[in-house]
Amino acid sequence: MTELAQPFPITVQAVSKHLKVLERAGLITRGRSAQLRPSRLEGRPLKEAAAWLESYRDFWTGSFDRLDERLGG
Repeated sequence: MTELAQPFPITVQAVSKHLKVLERAGLITRGRSAQLRPSRLEGRPLKEAAAWLESYRDFWTGSFDRLDERLGG
């Protein structure tokens, strides 16, 4: 945790809380090896989220384009 927190202006406790949230969301898995708690990024949920967001890209792009036209942009 200390190594992970070092480059950021946050505490080790804050990093730990963030990792717990990511773990509960299924975005990382955490193991145990002696004193270490290695974390592994889980790509599948991220890929599913990106695909879901992508499905709305055309909708939002069209909506913003129409709004821009209406506002005279």
